[in-house]
Order: sequence, then C-alpha cells, then structure tokens
Amino acid sequence: MTASAPASLAQDFVAFAVDAGVLRFGEFKTKAGRLSPYFFNAGLFDDGAKLARLAEFYAKTLIASGLQFDMIFGPAYKGITLAAAVSIELARLGHNKPFAYNRKEAKDHGEGGTLVGAKVAGRVLIIDDVISAGTSVRESIAMIQAAGATPCGVSIALDRQEKAAENGVDMEWSAVQYVTRQLNLPVVAIAGLADLLAYLSNTSNPAVQSHAAAVLAYRQRYGV
Repeated sequence: MTASAPASLAQDFVAFAVDAGVLRFGEFKTKAGRLSPYFFNAGLFDDGAKLARLAEFYAKTLIASGLQFDMIFGPAYKGITLAAAVSIELARLGHNKPFAYNRKEAKDHGEGGTLVGAKVAGRVLIIDDVISAGTSVRESIAMIQAAGATPCGVSIALDRQEKAAENGVDMEWSAVQYVTRQLNLPVVAIAGLADLLAYLSNTSNPAVQSHAAAVLAYRQRYGV
C-alpha cells in the first residue's frame, strides 16, 4: 500500500515547500545520474517555524492514513530531527508516541549501542524525507528487527514517483514501490510528483508555472 495525504493537504505542502525554498526548479543531477527539473532538499527546513510546519504535515498525513503504529524510528541523520519533531506534533494532536533513532557508529561507553531514545518495541514506523534507493529503509528494518520489534510502515515527505535505477539501468518500479512490494511495508507520503504537477498547473505565479512543461516531460520519461 502506498498512501498519500488528502489532496488539499498535499497541495498546501507543495506550496509550503516551494515558498520555503526547499523545493526548487532548474536542472539538478540525481543520484541516478538523471537531470531533474526539480530538487527537494528537506535539510532546508532549517528553522523552528519551518520544522514545526513540516511536522504538522507529517502528523496530519499519518493520522489521515489510519496507519497503526506504536512508536517512531528516525534513521540517522535527517530522520533523527524528523522523528523528534513529528512525535512532538503528534502529541500536540493527542497521539503521544515514543521515538528512537540510531547512531552511525556504536557507542562503547555510557548506555552503549547504536540505538538512542525509547526502547524499540511493538509496531515501529520509520520516518525519513524521501526514499531514493531503499537502502536506509532496509538498514532501519534490520535494526528494528534486531531489537525484537516489527517495522510497520514508512512515512516520507515526497514520493518522486519515478523509476528506480540499478547500475545505470532504469527499472520498471520506483524506490517506493520496491519498499511496498519487496519489503512489504506501506509507505505514507505527504505529497508525490502528481501533486507537484497539479500545483504547477494551478499556481498563479508565472515564474513557477513556467517549469510545468519540464516537470511533465520528466514524468513522462521516468514516471511510474
């Protein structure tokens, strides 16, 4: 299952990401070596107001999805901030959930280990900004299962809805579809490429709207 936010919430999120300078247009090289007409950099949600608003979008999308989970896990590094922020917003909305995250390197003193925060147990939701190749998700699954818990889903900000690439070859599935089909985990995205195209078609900003044709052409070539 792949779920996304209600249409109005997704559109509001895309507008917010553009206004915040997180979603940019131009020509950007992706990890797959493609030239993309847009770039989403969640690291630019870099102040309290923007992070709080981002967390609100995650929380409302998760609540609307109906996905049941007991706690949140944020993979290092971007997932750490996201897990903390979203858990705060969920609590504010009446859904208090514990959270945990991992270190990149194990600590050999103090509490030790690679996991920090609440005890990893029950149904665990993985939270990240995007899914590029599924590597982070697979690593998170391994850590969660090693702790005796059960991964139950993944929440991301943006689903690029484009073909994955392996060794320079385009696959017939996206990274998100790989997670849903091969790893058997539902993915809940705040917005996807379809939402971005809808925003570009309806925006009153001519400078932004001028990128619609390039984004549509990219989707027609690489979309799933």
